[in-house]
Amino acid sequence: MFEFSYWWVLLFIPLPLLVRYFLAAKKQSFTQVWIPLAQGLQQQKSTKKNPLISVTLPWLLWTLLLLTIAKPIWFGEPIRIQQQSRDMILSLDLSGSMQEEDMPLNGRTVDRLTLVKSIVKDFVKERKGDRLGLILFADHAYLQTPLTFDVDTVSTMVDETEIGLVGNRTAIGESIAMAIKRFVENKNEQRVLILLTDGANTSGSIKPIAAAKQAAKNNIKIYTIGIGADSMIKRGFFGNERINPSADLDESTLTEIATLTNGQYFRARNQEDLHKIYQTINKLQPVDSEYLEFRPEKNLFYWPLSLAISILLIVVISLKLRGEDEL
Repeated sequence: MFEFSYWWVLLFIPLPLLVRYFLAAKKQSFTQVWIPLAQGLQQQKSTKKNPLISVTLPWLLWTLLLLTIAKPIWFGEPIRIQQQSRDMILSLDLSGSMQEEDMPLNGRTVDRLTLVKSIVKDFVKERKGDRLGLILFADHAYLQTPLTFDVDTVSTMVDETEIGLVGNRTAIGESIAMAIKRFVENKNEQRVLILLTDGANTSGSIKPIAAAKQAAKNNIKIYTIGIGADSMIKRGFFGNERINPSADLDESTLTEIATLTNGQYFRARNQEDLHKIYQTINKLQPVDSEYLEFRPEKNLFYWPLSLAISILLIVVISLKLRGEDEL
């Protein structure tokens, strides 16, 4: 919608009428002398006035000039911003074991990463108002997306992850250490790390428990998620065999990491489990309900336009006065 910063300027729109009224009254105050010959001469010189130039155009230019001086501003739709936001980093395991196809998704069996991406993207979209970051880890930990309010970008980055992108082993401790560094740099007191893995720490020089203790000192809460089915049927040379595809999952370490940081450990064996886990985290880390609201504004004042209208108005009035003097 439009608003004017100096709306009172529009009160001057009737000013030309007042000026014309007082000038006309001043002219009528002079004594008029009737001269017959002058009357005939005046009739010969009189020309038909163009109402567009004499009336409409000056009024239009005068009104446009006042509208520009009043400084019109266009206000957009209201935008809501939370008064307080939290920093949240997602740390995803991209080791080779994440390609194990033991997770049901919409009636079909998919690899672990495919299931994780389908659930995490929905979780990310619900984090409006929070700053999100993304860490990928395997042989080493890498910051894929720094902390940002642009949750759509984080969701896109999650969707573009591929197994083997950063190696095949699992550097859990290194991923926690990288998250600590990013949290401390941004100096936000509300810090949450969600770490998802399907194995044990097999890479990196930083031990997971030592990293978790350091995270606790920096007021970082860690939610750990262990992913993988408890059992699956594997076809072999001697027939089908039931195996545990999550035998390498180090649940004790993940539980201790969460306990040290006042977080919580979750176990995701299927699509329903993982979906409920993120719903639980949403309840444990709710989005702040207090918002600030502002409306984006665009200043439509353009001083060259005001100058051009002023010059044109002066020219039109000058031509009009010149025409009246010749009559």
